[in-house]
Amino acid sequence: MAPRILLARHGQTEWSVKGNHTGRTDIPLLDAGRAGAKLLGERLHRGPWAELPGLEVRTSPLVRARETCDIAGFADRAQPWDALMEWDYGAYEGMTPAEIQAIRPGWFIWRDGVPDGETLSELSARADEIVDWARSAERDVLVFAHGHILRALGARWLGEDVSFASRIRLDPTSLSVLGWAYGAPALERWNDTGHLDR
Repeated sequence: MAPRILLARHGQTEWSVKGNHTGRTDIPLLDAGRAGAKLLGERLHRGPWAELPGLEVRTSPLVRARETCDIAGFADRAQPWDALMEWDYGAYEGMTPAEIQAIRPGWFIWRDGVPDGETLSELSARADEIVDWARSAERDVLVFAHGHILRALGARWLGEDVSFASRIRLDPTSLSVLGWAYGAPALERWNDTGHLDR
């Protein structure tokens, strides 16, 4: 069976609720984020996910992703990996889109990037590194990470330019699966938050 990537976005933080760009700032989960991580974990420990043989788990080392991973029940299996860290937003770290628009009207992150941070090409290369790793062996993988890096990963899995990520929204504590259809890379599941609907 061709390998797939299961993507788990971290739970809610104070900045994700407010819309602040949270790159490398280490912000912990809110209580709601912890509750969501618990529900995500319960889902991943039921069929069909619980029966995945040899599932390899990696997490961003940033606390919000690591905490989501731990609460979801994968602390003993997960390896931290810097490639899964969020986009380095440089000068725009901590700012909301409205605040950025006020100083740079018409700005669009997936076209214009960020000053003094990680370029779009660097973000794309990092996503490619994750795709190459996931496809390197006959086993599924599960990663805990952040909204923009996971969206970039989705775009690159499909063979699209990283800017395609602008079209694939991703909510906190969502579950997505990058898989295959007719032998080609495909979105098997995207932005699924059904486990939060209790």
